[in-house]
Amino acid sequence: MPDLPHLLAFIAAGWLLNLTPGPDVLYVVTISLRSGTRAGIVAGLGITTGCFVHIFAAAAGVGALLSASVTAFTVLKYVGAAYLLYLGVRMLLSRPASPTHLGEAVAAGPERSLKAIFLGGLWSNVLNPKVALFFLAFVPQFIAPGTGSKALAFVMLGMLFNFNAIPVNVAWALAAGWMARHSAVQKGMQWFERVAGVLFIGFGLKLALTDAPGAVRVDR
Repeated sequence: MPDLPHLLAFIAAGWLLNLTPGPDVLYVVTISLRSGTRAGIVAGLGITTGCFVHIFAAAAGVGALLSASVTAFTVLKYVGAAYLLYLGVRMLLSRPASPTHLGEAVAAGPERSLKAIFLGGLWSNVLNPKVALFFLAFVPQFIAPGTGSKALAFVMLGMLFNFNAIPVNVAWALAAGWMARHSAVQKGMQWFERVAGVLFIGFGLKLALTDAPGAVRVDR
């Protein structure tokens, strides 16, 4: 494990990375605006669980396989891209809710089941090979060269990063859930979901066009 200064630097870097808007933040915020704070927190927990899958898989060598194998990376990235595109199209085609009905939905509870929301966050994370590569690139920088069990240190730091992400996701859910109760936000909810849908489609296309690590592009 790193010494205290490096550990504090790791925590600070993790918080900054988790605060950066991306597919995970957008998913939590969208769910919170649509279905309330509790649903947004559940969405964040699904994303966190997906990160745990990547952490333990990376420690077991699956992440290294994705980094080394173009075929494995390509298969997973297309599956993940397809899922992100599916989420985006679903948001674009979602039935618009009137401000009154939206306010009632937030007060009464989530329209989708909490299980479906949790699994949505889980799969959007698990099916993204870039998350596995992120942990492989980020975490080892904070493992001391003389550490005995580097795999154990990797898991411990990965878990710390993940647990530190929970309050950030909760904060996003609380902020979005609070905003959803205001009429101005409720009136713009339909447009927000359309924009979120376009962004998810963009994330999916970006993932689909991502080169595998080590891949060589030949210009013609």
